[in-house]
Amino acid sequence: MLHLSRLTSLALTIALVIGAPLAFAAQPAPVVAPAGTAATTKAPLPLDELRTFAEVMDRIKAAYVEPVDDKTLLENAIKGMLSNLDPHSAYLGPEDFAELQESTSGEFGGLGIEVGAEDGFIKVVSPIDDTPASKAGIQAGDFIVKIDGQPTRGQSMTEAVDKMRGKIGQKITLTLVRDGGTPFDVTLTRAVIQVKSVKSQLLESGYGYIRITQFQVKTGEEVSKALAKLRKDNGKKLKGIILDLRNNPGGVLQAAVEVVDHFITKGLIVYTKGRIANSELRFSATGKDESEAVPMVVLINGGSASASEIVAGALQDQKRAVLMGTTSFGKGSVQTVLPLNNERALKITTALYYTPNGRSIQAQGIVPDIEVRKAKITSEQDSDYFKEADLQGHLGNGNGGVDKPTGSSGKAKPMPQDDDYQLAQALSLLKGLSITSGR
Repeated sequence: MLHLSRLTSLALTIALVIGAPLAFAAQPAPVVAPAGTAATTKAPLPLDELRTFAEVMDRIKAAYVEPVDDKTLLENAIKGMLSNLDPHSAYLGPEDFAELQESTSGEFGGLGIEVGAEDGFIKVVSPIDDTPASKAGIQAGDFIVKIDGQPTRGQSMTEAVDKMRGKIGQKITLTLVRDGGTPFDVTLTRAVIQVKSVKSQLLESGYGYIRITQFQVKTGEEVSKALAKLRKDNGKKLKGIILDLRNNPGGVLQAAVEVVDHFITKGLIVYTKGRIANSELRFSATGKDESEAVPMVVLINGGSASASEIVAGALQDQKRAVLMGTTSFGKGSVQTVLPLNNERALKITTALYYTPNGRSIQAQGIVPDIEVRKAKITSEQDSDYFKEADLQGHLGNGNGGVDKPTGSSGKAKPMPQDDDYQLAQALSLLKGLSITSGR
């Protein structure tokens, strides 16, 4: 199971995505890497260090202020081994493993946020749409400094995630810091998170909008249905498509590959390189482009990670779409979940993934072709302007057009681009691309 989990959050009941017993951020279908497939020959065990380990255990059991059993000490030692490798490798106990397996099904319990660690603090990578976190106004980049009054600094990711998990219906208070400002509290009620992976609509006649909130097992299929519905609703071939990957934490690799496959006819989509045999994967287009090659803009930001970056990088390298927004998260490693006995597992980084042009975006991210930062849109009314059609005795339109006096246009139906600056800019660019391509 290869997961490209963009961060190390064990689905806080928060979305661990980027993985399921597959490969995070890029998870193909359950593919379990066999143990012991590393290419290198095993070195002799370091006896001095093993003796030290045994001695430390004995000293703790004898001198620690409270009794500690061997099982607890050994599990903590295992967790330490994994946590010190990189931010995404972890030891999964039964609950964590079960939660990880559920995270790509589209339904799990929690708050609806993807988190990571930065400078000893817990940082929100992205809230998931239509969850308690997004409804409460939590934003990507917020730092969680306290959980129910307890400071998070110095806590491991697993500890913080465990504290944020709980029974559905229970309340939890997070203390947040935004943009270096004053800490403030947000109280949320834990809920079943039913993530709708794909949303779509026509922004204007001819221009379709598809938003992917995270990559689940059925996301590729859902995008296919969204494209078909957009064509049906439009009544004819689309003029352009906007694919919104902002604040998408990633998910199943195979789903990311399927999504790209809906927009290109040929060429490489992504490949991975690692030490174990089945970490060497290559995915190419199958020729089933369902987008009819219409102009395309992809929106990304700092909350776009892992599988999102695979999609954005592939479409950028294949010159299929213009990327707009801000630089993505930069999570370019693959995690494989190796089941152990007693319903436990290891989530361990086994490979890096590369875009078709051979780019590793690890710790760098995908740079958009056109940078557009988030901004607030304010509308200026122009209904007070006096028009030719308001003049008494004005000449009619020689082409038979209907007169349009002041106020005749009526009030337009609110649309997503009305208060989303980045989306409005993407739509403007898409119209320009459509005009210049003659569509």
